Amino acid sequence: MTAIDWQGATVLFVGDSVTDAGRTSSPAKRPFDELGVGYVRFVAQHLGSQRPELGLHIVNRGVSGDRTRELEPRWERDVVAERPDVLSVLIGVNDSWRGFDDNDPTTADEFATRYRALLVRARTAMPTLHLVLCEPFLLFEQSGEEGFRRDLDDKVAVVHRLADEFDATLVPFDAMFVAACERMPAEHWADDGVHPTPAGYGLMAWEWMRCTGLTG
Repeated sequence: MTAIDWQGATVLFVGDSVTDAGRTSSPAKRPFDELGVGYVRFVAQHLGSQRPELGLHIVNRGVSGDRTRELEPRWERDVVAERPDVLSVLIGVNDSWRGFDDNDPTTADEFATRYRALLVRARTAMPTLHLVLCEPFLLFEQSGEEGFRRDLDDKVAVVHRLADEFDATLVPFDAMFVAACERMPAEHWADDGVHPTPAGYGLMAWEWMRCTGLTG
């Protein structure tokens, strides 16, 4: 895997509500309000205070409710136009969830095809782009959503295959939360099984930095 040159890098996070974390629902008064209140802000806070010499520019382009199909029309504007050096993608839980709460499923094959096409577009425009692909996660199923876990497992497997294919850094959020639930009840980390609590977001930030080599 190619090492990441972090000096002066633009790091762009894209995904759904877990990445959005309120950034699009609260009017931005200062530039850092665009970071939201989730793991992206945690990462920015830690690296800005502990690794300021890196001069990182961190951008959040998460949008609540997005699936891979919603990423497609905004990919050029929100990702390619920003010309990031590092692109972190966390997507997939809504590709599974909409099959249970809205009868609008996305198969694993459809998910893989759309996701791969997005990564190809990014790498074609920015050949030296380093990719960070994050596992979507689910801590527990709600009543009426039986099968959600099994469906998401197929999407997690797709992310693993794409990480290998694109020589990307893999961040195993799903496996991380499985282990975390052995320490504390699942609701401590995500009270609805999907959206993290502050503790869950903190855990995500540390895992993301650990996997990308930035915890030192």
